[in-house]
Amino acid sequence: MQTFNTNEHPHRRYNPLLDEWILVSPHRTKRPWQGQNEKNAAVDLPLYDENCYLCPGNERSNGMVNPDYTDCFVFENDFSALLQEEVDYESVSKSSFFQLKPERGINKVVCFSPNHNLTIPEMAVEDIQKIIETWKREYAELGSHSFINYVQIFENKGAIMGCSNPHPHGQIWAQSSLPTQVEKTQKNLENYYKTHQKSLLKAYLEDELKSKERLVLENDHFAVIVPFWATWPYETIVISKRHFGSIMAMTKSETIAFAEILKGITVKYDNLFESSFPYSAGIHQMPTDQLAHPEWHFHMHFYPPLLRSASIKKFMVGYELLGEAQRDISPEKSALILRNLPLLHYKLK
Repeated sequence: MQTFNTNEHPHRRYNPLLDEWILVSPHRTKRPWQGQNEKNAAVDLPLYDENCYLCPGNERSNGMVNPDYTDCFVFENDFSALLQEEVDYESVSKSSFFQLKPERGINKVVCFSPNHNLTIPEMAVEDIQKIIETWKREYAELGSHSFINYVQIFENKGAIMGCSNPHPHGQIWAQSSLPTQVEKTQKNLENYYKTHQKSLLKAYLEDELKSKERLVLENDHFAVIVPFWATWPYETIVISKRHFGSIMAMTKSETIAFAEILKGITVKYDNLFESSFPYSAGIHQMPTDQLAHPEWHFHMHFYPPLLRSASIKKFMVGYELLGEAQRDISPEKSALILRNLPLLHYKLK
């Protein structure tokens, strides 16, 4: 019988945030650079696009005109997935097989910059700080509504992630219920906190910082880790070193450090395949239901789809849709590759 080797033998890893498992098959790829390594054709975007509905001074589809903004600009989504209006629920069937309930909410768009051709890794840290301060204001304002119990801040970057407009922007969806992934996370954070009287992510991060095997980047206040249970090839999680529940609890120095971390990890992503690296990223933080949530620990997920080049994407198919998530390249190898990438953007080399 062979001695188990995490880099040679298939195994499953546990995700304590979601109470789920993932299959890891490291023997399927002895090295990560298999197949043709292609580069995406560079897209030369203008500083201002007269046809872009997010650029300053342009008219949006609803006839409203954007102001001549100079940093961040926020507006309610013209095609919101959620609506604020309260509706009568009494006449809806309550059958166990046909359960539904109305969901109220507010959707907003956050333009990160007036420059059409700028992305977060290309921004100055000071400008990323303005994005974070905008997130803080929106989290507080949206969370103050009595019918809003969770505020989800996120960004979809790149056409491959379904982003239809390259202008740098993100979204905020605030709603009455806890989304499924957040509800799962809260349950597991809460169970751990009740048992150990300590944040699950605080304890996890302490162990990660001891080994440094999956550490990508860190500063005094935050660390970027390829999670032990990562599903996507170059998935990372940003975790605050101090235990706090929401973006509102960030100190000035932590806000600066968070901006530096966001720039750092996104620069590394761009440098990986020397392309504008696509991803979905979002902040997970405590609900806005006015209850105490000592179990919550501020963190941010990055889920990038690229696998071996700027044009090769990992798809969730077959076993992954019918069984459970699976990956070939180990999280440890992904972390090593990301860790060794420079923090100077490839366009500036």
